[in-house]
Amino acid sequence: MVRLTGYAAGGGCSCKLPAGELEAMLAGLAGQTDERLLVGLAHGDDAAVVQPPGGGPAVVATADFFAPVVDDPYDFGRIAATNAISDVYAVGGEPLVALNLLSWPRELLPMDVAAEVLRGGAAVAAAAGCLLAGGHSIDDREPKYGLAVTGTADPAQLITLDAGRAGLPLSLTKPLGVGVLNSRHKATGEVFPAAVEAMTTLNRDAARAARAAGIRCGTDVTGFGLLGHLYKLCRASGLGADLDVAAVPLLAGAAEAVRDGYVSGGTRRNLDWVAPHLDAGTAAEDAVLLLADAQTSGGLLVAGEVPGAPVVGVLRAATADAATLRLR
Repeated sequence: MVRLTGYAAGGGCSCKLPAGELEAMLAGLAGQTDERLLVGLAHGDDAAVVQPPGGGPAVVATADFFAPVVDDPYDFGRIAATNAISDVYAVGGEPLVALNLLSWPRELLPMDVAAEVLRGGAAVAAAAGCLLAGGHSIDDREPKYGLAVTGTADPAQLITLDAGRAGLPLSLTKPLGVGVLNSRHKATGEVFPAAVEAMTTLNRDAARAARAAGIRCGTDVTGFGLLGHLYKLCRASGLGADLDVAAVPLLAGAAEAVRDGYVSGGTRRNLDWVAPHLDAGTAAEDAVLLLADAQTSGGLLVAGEVPGAPVVGVLRAATADAATLRLR
């Protein structure tokens, strides 16, 4: 079998540009304002949301693609599509239509392998009730796949980074650890079915449950890790947060993967970015690394309680004498 991860310098959401560098690059664009733009660049939310003229449902737009995190092409397609569609769920929307985004080294990898990637993406789109209609492909030295997704949302039920309130509990809908397990898979070829299952589970049900519970603040946990995405939420809402390290769910094998050194550069950059705003208390270094682990197709982190999802912390008022994020 072709080992797709061997053709990728990195993989999944760990390939994201470092958060600090990305924000500096986008700083000149964040000031754009238009009353039609309900969610834009201001806080780095998961998708753009636009109100069309005349009212009615808002339009949600996003795009996401990356290099392989697993060797199986069908699973790679499923993971990339699940991850891209997640951005629509993360802002409280429902996906409507998607376009394939494919980069492929046609002289290095057979086109029937690319077809399997696309088949995986199509399977996830169908499961999400999202139409898949064409897209764009290029000849590239490294395989990459993802989707550009358009969805709809009720403007009164949007889930955004800046809507947090002190005292609200923080719930996490998927376990952490896919980043370190993917790194181990890339290095050794070991397959971790539980990680694949997590990465191919749509956030649809969690997002619908969050909306039904009246939750209006949240994000999904992807390349910046739990700590990075929680920091962005706290910063946008003007709050701090206390995180209960022992309450955060982990995939089987994740702790061992950290212990054995399968930590990506993206994860370490995440921790470097949040470190000035973090009071780690007595938390062990390996535990903190898992909290910063660059997730691919992670779960939702929401300010409120979702049935079946563990409460992992609480939002609190920000104070000058306390770090934005505190571990306990």
